[in-house]
Amino acid sequence: MTSPSRILLSAATLALFASTALADDEAQWFKGNTHTHSLWSDGNDFPEMITSWYKEKGYDFMALTDHNILAEGDKWMALDAIAKRQRAIGRSAMDKYVAKFGKDWVETRETTGGAKEVRLKTLEEYRKGLEESGKFLIIQAEEISNSAGGKPIHINAINVTEVIPAIKATDASEVSEVIRKTALAVAEHEKKSGRPILAHLNHPNFQWAITAEELASVAEMGYFEIYNGHPGINHLGDENRPGDERIWDIANTIRLAEIDKAPLLGVATDDSHTYHGGDVSPGRGWVMVRSQKLEANALVEAMKAGDFYASSGVTLDEVTWDEKSQTLSLKIQPAEGATYTTEFI
Repeated sequence: MTSPSRILLSAATLALFASTALADDEAQWFKGNTHTHSLWSDGNDFPEMITSWYKEKGYDFMALTDHNILAEGDKWMALDAIAKRQRAIGRSAMDKYVAKFGKDWVETRETTGGAKEVRLKTLEEYRKGLEESGKFLIIQAEEISNSAGGKPIHINAINVTEVIPAIKATDASEVSEVIRKTALAVAEHEKKSGRPILAHLNHPNFQWAITAEELASVAEMGYFEIYNGHPGINHLGDENRPGDERIWDIANTIRLAEIDKAPLLGVATDDSHTYHGGDVSPGRGWVMVRSQKLEANALVEAMKAGDFYASSGVTLDEVTWDEKSQTLSLKIQPAEGATYTTEFI
């Protein structure tokens, strides 16, 4: 059984990465979330409401990563279906939406059968009123929701221009191959689009789908979620299976000591789905990216260079890397009443 102190420690653990680029005085830290769901797939709120929440909470950027879809085209949703997803007592999601954005913004219709529907706004529509140059950015992204023999193999692609199709393999032994094919598809889209795209594998312990050995074997996949805020993804493992941090250790040991491949870097995310109460809520995990610009390409390039850290509660004031002495130094921004333990793993 995991002790409460270990749970608290895990909730504040940093996944830290640094490169020589961290010495660039012109760069600054930007806070962002790269795993978020809306009514466009299986979330329970409108994308504008979700994006506004992150902006108002001081995030610099965020990505809505709905399953196998981008927020584009004509999509209507029944108000009854939205109400069923809300699963909370109080004002309806629709009422809160109208109150925040106004009746002129919200588009509704009635079907021939008498059902009331609302049109979900596209990214290009709502980003105009929410983005601010140098202050807040929305990055287009997708959760590519693959499977192998029923095992969920979900991979986020950040900064895409079009949907990357999911792979549905029939055999559970094909996990590594599905990861590899998806990573290659992302790389191909990156080449085709002419923009950098970051792929990170999500929640390996969700339904115990992906082992450390399978993750280690796919050199094309360089990032995975060391922390995911969803309560149902078995983050801590169990008595027989390793938690996410241990998976990271095992996978990187295999990569560095056995197959001579680059180590995996870890991101932290929300994977938020519920915004009216409930336990799949936003604000649990994020990345801090050091970049010269708050622009999608610049942020992704910085993450590809390793200029970021992942956190579920700790903020750093400083991170420096001394190339000559091979020394990584950091300074934690203290919170009142908190004590900190730093571990390099």
